[in-house]
Amino acid sequence: MAATQVQYNVGGMSCSFCAETINKALERTDGVEDANVSIAHEEVLIQYDDDVVSDVDLRDTLRDLGYTIRDPDKEKRFAQQQEELEDGRRRLLISGIASILSLVLMGIMVARNGWNIFAETDQQWMWYGSLALALVTMFGPGIYIKKKAYNSLRRGIFNQHVLLEAGAFAGLAGGFLGWFVFTGSGFPVVHFFIVATFITTYHILSEYTSLIVRTRASRAVNDLMDLQPDTARRVTEDGDVEEVDVDDLEVGDHVRVKPGENLPIDGEVIDGESAVDESVATGESTPIDKQPGDEVIGGSVNETGTLLIEVTATGEDAFLNQVAQQIEEARAMKPGIVQLADRVLKYFVPGVLSIAAAAFGFWLVVPAVFPGTVLGSGPQVETAVFAAISALVLGYPCALGMATPLALIRGGGEAARHGILMRSGDAFQVYGDVDTIVLDKTGTITEGEPAVDTVVGIDAHAEVEILRMAASAEAFSEHPLADAILDYADKQNVSFPDPETFDSVTGKGVTATVDGNEVLVGKPGWLDEEGVDLGAGEDAIEDLQRRGLTTIGVVVDGELVGLVGIGDEVKADAEDTIQRIKDAGIAPVMITGDNERTAQAVADEVGIDRVMAEVLPDDKRDEIRRLQEEEGERVAMVGDGINDAPALTQADIGIAIGAGTDIAIESADIVLMGDRLGGVMDAYEIAQTSYKKTRQNLLGAFSFNGIGVAAATTGLVHPVFAMLAMVASVSAVLANSFAGQLLSGEGIKTDFSVDGVGGEEPTEAETAEETAMESENEAADGEKPARETVVFDVDLHCGGCEDRVTDALDERDGVREVRADADEQHVEITFNPHQISTETLRQTISDLGYAVDKIEPTPTP
Repeated sequence: MAATQVQYNVGGMSCSFCAETINKALERTDGVEDANVSIAHEEVLIQYDDDVVSDVDLRDTLRDLGYTIRDPDKEKRFAQQQEELEDGRRRLLISGIASILSLVLMGIMVARNGWNIFAETDQQWMWYGSLALALVTMFGPGIYIKKKAYNSLRRGIFNQHVLLEAGAFAGLAGGFLGWFVFTGSGFPVVHFFIVATFITTYHILSEYTSLIVRTRASRAVNDLMDLQPDTARRVTEDGDVEEVDVDDLEVGDHVRVKPGENLPIDGEVIDGESAVDESVATGESTPIDKQPGDEVIGGSVNETGTLLIEVTATGEDAFLNQVAQQIEEARAMKPGIVQLADRVLKYFVPGVLSIAAAAFGFWLVVPAVFPGTVLGSGPQVETAVFAAISALVLGYPCALGMATPLALIRGGGEAARHGILMRSGDAFQVYGDVDTIVLDKTGTITEGEPAVDTVVGIDAHAEVEILRMAASAEAFSEHPLADAILDYADKQNVSFPDPETFDSVTGKGVTATVDGNEVLVGKPGWLDEEGVDLGAGEDAIEDLQRRGLTTIGVVVDGELVGLVGIGDEVKADAEDTIQRIKDAGIAPVMITGDNERTAQAVADEVGIDRVMAEVLPDDKRDEIRRLQEEEGERVAMVGDGINDAPALTQADIGIAIGAGTDIAIESADIVLMGDRLGGVMDAYEIAQTSYKKTRQNLLGAFSFNGIGVAAATTGLVHPVFAMLAMVASVSAVLANSFAGQLLSGEGIKTDFSVDGVGGEEPTEAETAEETAMESENEAADGEKPARETVVFDVDLHCGGCEDRVTDALDERDGVREVRADADEQHVEITFNPHQISTETLRQTISDLGYAVDKIEPTPTP
């Protein structure tokens, strides 16, 4: 037996009943061992025996059910989704026109019958007209529904498509019976034909509503992500550099990675030194110093120097591919979600079919067995047919298909106003029921970047002077911990001079001469190696380390004068968010790859009682599954990194921080734009409100039809009541979903994109004013800040010009970030003015042959 796993991106799924249909069909296919369908991600994961069934057979099964197989490429898949939306729009347009014409035809008939809406006409041109419109709708834009219904029915699956077609064909059959069998008895003809048109159109409308909601949610996710393929700079044996797809790399290839870039693959450093942020894999927020011989992990961020890396793992052995595999496995093991509507519909469909059959049998048998009663004498064939057909027609709840999508539009729009993207209806239903929220530490509860927490003076040395000496010594360093010290000096308005001399000891610290004094700034262990007496600071060092802070010693002329504690700063709204979680009766849990001491310090600060520390990336998913299976909890997971993606997928609800990685965003059910943690509970409250609306909508939809089916069994319900029920139920659902918003003066937001998160951009006047104020402050201080940003107007022509200028500037010491824009013909550079001047930056660009017309200095936030 050869076990194989395959994943398809599937289009055409509109609800979780579609997922159940696909699951049942695949499970009844010989050779299929397991199938899992994700509505939110529009994916189907199948495990099968390729000796029994082939990939082609599985694809054919999905297509037979009426679904499409999308291209795995993100960009092409998005284009296919847009095509499906256009197809849905065309179907709705055609069926909508047919319905309007049917109403016109019915209006003419009612007017000619003295405004009696129940009376039938003897004008056969109206019969032909209403029949033509019914056939055009059912076998034109509605033909895809019949394919789905047929392929479901032949597999023994009863779903909404089967119920719709039962009602549509019942209407068609009723019209033909009135035309050819019960002629002259007043049996409805036009009414039944029009009903067939109407319920088909309403079904197309409900599926289009669901499709447009899903497409807009998907579009908002795609706007957050880079659709371009991942590439790497491969260095050939001749020393030439070529850009290739990451998938084309082989073990032994050499790859160059510049500062600020993600490492595209696992490997070993063979040249260069840098600090690398490996939090995606380890959960540790402090960057790790790398030098030749050290291993690096794909997906990590190269912070400072340029590295030349030899590829050591590709394919399934690479870290990023292992994460992708874990995501697939997590999806397969994720608890299934059946929407409330589909749970009811599961019994409603066979119930309506059974009631229609029972009504038909009742009117044929009971009057014959008990003649002479009010039911009549002998089989009541016409009444039996009328009752059965009316029950089938009234049995299709037109508002049902719109109940969940409309609640999603309402809730999704409300969420978007709060900077939250809800990707699926499941998010509304499930999130309101969770009893545990697991939060990743680094980048979720904390900012995810090193920041100075405290400065400790030893033997009465002033903290300001300690900070001044440390910042001056670190002024030429590009290490992330140096950045933290320089940023803190800026915030504290501490000015410092350039060091007279500077030297960096990789992975340990720096030595410098400041105002004629020899200054060492670095790890306590290194300072001890250099012969510095740490005795006076032992208690303070132990206290900082107990709090989980990275401890840096500051030594002046051989004496330990102070300590700097650097940690990962907790987000401003973290403590308040945790309290809101507790107030809602939900248990907050923190999970991290960081050590127990650091993890507990952060948990104590924000008020979390339960901590899972030193959890490896591939174990996070297992911890989530353990909570689900062993402790029976419904779990929401909040994270932002690559290492969180499998856990986000495994959780009942995955919540990604929008400022995080693409793979985390793609794995989540809910995306919080920006990095505000409070959105976790905003989304929870919106989910509860929206799901309440969904329940109300479904109750209304089923009430109209439940009462209608029961009444139809009497044989006295005219098909015109079916149309009235459709209009009433849809109107009730619309009013319940949006009346409150409209009455309060709010608009109905149907676009899930979130604009302006985090506040408006400053105007040019405001920027100029801030720049002038900063310049005045600098002039008053007489010393330069730790970093500046400058914008050059450069005569760039294309993307190649952007790359050329960016590469040249990246090679310059002191340059932190470069953004080149050929459309705006601007180059924006963030740099350390202690290491490089604006004139040198200008000359670097000019030496490439580009005209540099003017300089616009701007403040760095």
